[in-house]
Amino acid sequence: SPIILEINPDGGKVVGIEMGATHVTYILADWSASVLSEIEIPFNIDDGPENGIRVIDENMHPFLAQSGLTIKDISAVGIGVPGPINMEYGMVNAPPIMAGWDRYPIRNHLQKLWDIPVSLNNDAEMGALGEWAYGVGRGESNLAYIKVGIGIGAGLLLDGRIYHGTTGSAGEIGHMTIEEDGPICTCGNRGCLEAIVGGHAIANQAIQAARSGERTVLSSIQPIDSITSRHVLAAAKRGDLIAQRIVIDAGRHLGTAISGVINLINPSMIIIGGGLSQMGDLVLEPIRQTIKVRSLKSSLQVVRITQALLGKRASAMGSVVQALSIVLHQASNK
Repeated sequence: SPIILEINPDGGKVVGIEMGATHVTYILADWSASVLSEIEIPFNIDDGPENGIRVIDENMHPFLAQSGLTIKDISAVGIGVPGPINMEYGMVNAPPIMAGWDRYPIRNHLQKLWDIPVSLNNDAEMGALGEWAYGVGRGESNLAYIKVGIGIGAGLLLDGRIYHGTTGSAGEIGHMTIEEDGPICTCGNRGCLEAIVGGHAIANQAIQAARSGERTVLSSIQPIDSITSRHVLAAAKRGDLIAQRIVIDAGRHLGTAISGVINLINPSMIIIGGGLSQMGDLVLEPIRQTIKVRSLKSSLQVVRITQALLGKRASAMGSVVQALSIVLHQASNK
């Protein structure tokens, strides 16, 4: 008969980490997954793995110290990164936006540094897991979490399980072709979704608009080349028409890619996460309008398009879930 495990919230602590292209988020949680504290720090993924791991380690200790803890008080760590994961070896596998990180032993390096179990996972898959466990996707067994940041990825939960694919590359919708002769992408292909609505693409569209003298608050940012996707989202929220047009266009292109996902996996829910999810209906409406036109009726009837309930926290919360599953596994094997 199955062993029923009583989880004692005070049994220990875990940390969930989300490593993005430009930031790292840490969440400290107890064994009931209650968030005790969190922090987001700036980060540059292009600095490569040696520097990146050092930054993640250097910020971990003061973050724990704020709660009166050291690394010895932590039972396990989950970390989500923006690339395909080789689960067996704990490294990323030919990641499109993690230049220099390919096959670097991320998990083993962190386990050596901290002397505790570490789980390495894909950030979009962690978003799907976080939203399924503690967010808007509770009780759903088929959902896709679409993370829209510098890169764009999808975490697929099929029949109640995260689907990784053969080499961990499942859900890389950022590299679905949207315009056959479109702009060149970091992956080397043309017209990928990411090259059209990823963070850099959104920034570039705003830079072009500001340069061509269109009326937008974005032209007050100097130098114009320093405009980022965050500036665009903030301006759109404040009602800037040019910024809103960029967001709406992004929604339409996302809708085209998401229609493909809907026709392929027939989910009951599509969750929009990452930076763009903070735009609410401004981005959700064009997505919904586009999938109405482009998705099959039988799939369309059952699917809900919604923003992430956990917001920017979704991936880090998924990493908390992974850390807790290590803890549970250890408890049941004792």
